Amino acid sequence: MESKDAHENLTLKKVELKYLKQFNELLRYVFQVTDSDIEESGYEDESEIIRAKRPVLREADVYGWFTQDDELISQLAIYPCEVNIHDTVYEMAGLTGVGTYPEYTNMGLMSDLIKLGLDKMRDNKQWISYLYPYNIPYYRRKGWEIMSDKISFEIKDTQLPKIVDVPGYVEREDIDHEDVYKVYDAFAEQNHGAMIRSDLNWEEYWRWENEEERTAAIYYSADGDPCGVCFYWIAEEVFHIKEMFYLNQEARKGLWNFVSAHFSMIDRVVGATYKNEPIAFLFEDSEIKESIEPYFMARIVDVEQFIKQYPFITTGKPFHFVVTDPIAEWNNNNFSLMWDEDNHLTVTNEAIGNPVYVDIQTLTALLMSYKRPSYLYRIERLKTDKETLRTLERIIPDQEAYFSDYF
Repeated sequence: MESKDAHENLTLKKVELKYLKQFNELLRYVFQVTDSDIEESGYEDESEIIRAKRPVLREADVYGWFTQDDELISQLAIYPCEVNIHDTVYEMAGLTGVGTYPEYTNMGLMSDLIKLGLDKMRDNKQWISYLYPYNIPYYRRKGWEIMSDKISFEIKDTQLPKIVDVPGYVEREDIDHEDVYKVYDAFAEQNHGAMIRSDLNWEEYWRWENEEERTAAIYYSADGDPCGVCFYWIAEEVFHIKEMFYLNQEARKGLWNFVSAHFSMIDRVVGATYKNEPIAFLFEDSEIKESIEPYFMARIVDVEQFIKQYPFITTGKPFHFVVTDPIAEWNNNNFSLMWDEDNHLTVTNEAIGNPVYVDIQTLTALLMSYKRPSYLYRIERLKTDKETLRTLERIIPDQEAYFSDYF
């Protein structure tokens, strides 16, 4: 059967809860989730994880292509989230559950789903979307760009930092202790890019982890205020850090004191941090192993609305972005930025001031502060005049994104 004819025999519609089993079967096939993966994550069998995924399917907007026999063969899910973008809370569309059975690839099914997904995101006023990329070039062609990195590290026991005096103390608690949530909520409010986690977001955070084998080390100040958390487990003389987040340097030092206190029990520490900020500089012995890799991608869904909400740190001479977008046609336009004497921003589609030529991917990297304007200009991803470039450097916050979730 020709691809065009096959396409015409398919139906694009919302994936309702009754298709939950098919939804998970497609995910397992595409992402090669094995029975051992499910078992290691603490689930008894496939039926348990299907039930666990039910709330996600209920909360998300899921769309898919179906055959004439009502078989789901291509899908994507739009997971509703909130994120902190430079101290401003945005509704974020998490793109997940993306997959097509191999016999139906190269038919344009996913392109149609992504176009529909962007329409739905816009309707839902989700001006930005995040995703975990299994294929970075593919998602770049669809308008997403890298927005955060993951730095994995390995530290020998002899390289652990020396214990330093801190006024507080650490207690070991369950990972769902109320103080864990208290610290993370405050941390997310302080860190650009971070997820504002709901109960469902926390469930997804632990989805592929065996929660029963994880522990939360919580650092408390001398006054008893929780201000740092380290999720960890120990196996075969290795101290594994899933994530460490803290509100101040005292808490960071206190948590590393706790890790170093395991010196006699372990021979190394392995873990990850989710910001382009190597930890080696903080250690006396900085010759630790660190590797950096792209982690999450982002995409501005609606340029005009995203910019109207964006917290520029100062004002500047009027200029306009000239944006190109491969899918969202409403973004192929001019977007002029003008500030009045009260520093109120107005965004119009008139070409006012000097132009800044960018594609949607570069604009996303720029406003998410993954790369600075001067760097994007230097590698010819952004084109403008020197004066406007200096304006961009002044008005865009200089704080890289932190994002540690997975969905």
